[in-house]
Order: sequence, then structure tokens, then C-alpha cells
Amino acid sequence: MRILALETSTEYLSVALTSEQGVVARDCLAGQRHSELILPMVEAVLAESGMALSEIQAIAFGAGPGSFTGLRIACGVAQGLAFGLGVPVIPIPTLEAVAEGVGKDRVMIALDARMGEVYCGAFERSTGGWKTLMETCLCKPDQAPALAGTGWFAAGSGFAVHADVLTERYAGQIVGVDAEAIPHARAVALLGKVRYAKGLTVSPAEAAPLYIRNKVALTVDEQAALR
Repeated sequence: MRILALETSTEYLSVALTSEQGVVARDCLAGQRHSELILPMVEAVLAESGMALSEIQAIAFGAGPGSFTGLRIACGVAQGLAFGLGVPVIPIPTLEAVAEGVGKDRVMIALDARMGEVYCGAFERSTGGWKTLMETCLCKPDQAPALAGTGWFAAGSGFAVHADVLTERYAGQIVGVDAEAIPHARAVALLGKVRYAKGLTVSPAEAAPLYIRNKVALTVDEQAALR
């Protein structure tokens, strides 16, 4: 399966490509330069794999939640390439990509959503892929949804920014933490392969980011209230 994957939901940019030989991936800290760097990175991954763009069978992208601008870039590039190639698109939830990249079987994700909030979700690995045990949501750290049971591995930037609150919230349930875990195109590509095999694709016109928050900035008064 030849799946091209794009992930731009954070300040990092990553691109990956699956083939019969494995996965080729590139990444960098892009900051605000995702739109400038993404296509050259696609070209670099194709060149490294020795594959032509015309050989791609589908394009997967990190669909969100995440940076409003970043999500639009990944979705837009995925749509543009897919339209040109006549191939389907595979939207991959950002939090599920983090779980895939962590390499654990029970993963609770909390990504910093700024404005004093986090994106939360929990997943458990099963024979058919990942089972969602906590639907992705946006909340204050001290109002994060309850988890069932113990043995959870925690991951994501939310545990760096709101470590005390979240570890207290899930005291006795978390067995480890990777606060630096981020969504990566390698994981998006691997999840894309599973969905492609199951026929879980959409047309380029149907592809869309997953937005959970409508408001993307705080007023001056709201910023002051958080200080």
C-alpha cells in the first residue's frame, strides 16, 4: 500500500510515505512555515523512497483537533494532491495518531489546546485497531472526563502544561507519562493503511478538518483572568 501522510496540527511538520519496503518519514519544527515547507518535504520523501507521485494510492492527513491554520494546511494539500491524482483521502484523528506513535496498549491523550484548555481522548489497542474509550473533547484540565480502570499511559503536551492538575485528576490510574509525545505523519500513515484496507476513505471534496473549538483566541480580559 502506497499511502502519503501529512501531519501539521502542531508547530511540527511531518510527512511520511508507506510502501512495500516500509515507511519513509521526514519531520521538522516548522513553527509558522508549514505551508512553505510541506511540498518540498513531500518531494524529499518521494525522492528518498524512489517513488513517483503518480504511484500514490491514497493521501492521509492529521485531521485534528489541533492548530486551526495547521489543520487547514494539511487538509488543503491533501485535497489538492488527491484531486490531481484521482485518489481518495483518509482523515486521521490527531489524538489517535498520538496513541499509535506512543506504542502502548492503553493511552490517555491530553494535548495543550491553549486558552487554559486541553484536547482529551483515550484509546485501547485491539485486534482491529484502536478502540475509543473516551471520545475526543475540549475541556479544562480539572474537568477532564473520568477514566475507567488503571494501567493507562498518559501522553501529550497537556501533561507538560497542566502536569499537576492532570496527574491529580488521574491519580492511581496512570502508569507512565510522555509529555513530549506529538502526532506524527508516520503514525498517520500506519493508521491510514488500516483504514484504506477497510475502505474507510473519502473523496477529496469530502475531506475536512476536525474542529472542536470555534473560538480560536481570547479577549484581553480573558487573557488577564488566566494570569
